[in-house]
Amino acid sequence: MVTATALEERLLELAGAVPDPELPVLTLRELGVLRALRVHGGDSGDAVEVDLTPTYTGCPAIEAMSLDIERVLRAHGMREVTVRTVLSPAWSTDDITPEGREKLREFGIAPPRVRHGDGPVPLTLGPTRTHAPHAPHAPHADRDLHGTDTATEPVRCPHCGSAETELLSRFSSTACKALRRCLACREPFDHFKEL
Repeated sequence: MVTATALEERLLELAGAVPDPELPVLTLRELGVLRALRVHGGDSGDAVEVDLTPTYTGCPAIEAMSLDIERVLRAHGMREVTVRTVLSPAWSTDDITPEGREKLREFGIAPPRVRHGDGPVPLTLGPTRTHAPHAPHAPHADRDLHGTDTATEPVRCPHCGSAETELLSRFSSTACKALRRCLACREPFDHFKEL
């Protein structure tokens, strides 16, 4: 395992502080898309290579992220900046930091639910409303349309915290988000979908 130099650590911090172009409340570090940074030529080197993983293949924001990283690193003395798109391992919402999840909530976006276990994310095309588990008026809230136990945590409203929400659209302002409405406070909100 190669340890990062002081220069690499500083440049990684600078690149990680770049705001996400679609969700400027998050930095690239908090979003978890900045994978690695290498300076060529040692501590005195002026060429750097950055590995960046998009949130999904074909993400339109990857070009803006790359340009913003290049701009910041050039402003801090790097003559040559190469940003590589790295698709493996794939990014998942598990890569969002706890600080990033809290920032999403404070910004009014329900953060993705924490997944338990590895493997693919199951896609359920069942009911559009979520309920608190074992809610008196929702006796089968933990079950999908076929009566099987889904054991998924409800999507909570970022405004009031209610688990009583409904899906309005599977896509919102970006492909990564769904549009939901709280049944308690009636406020609409984005939900950052689990990937």
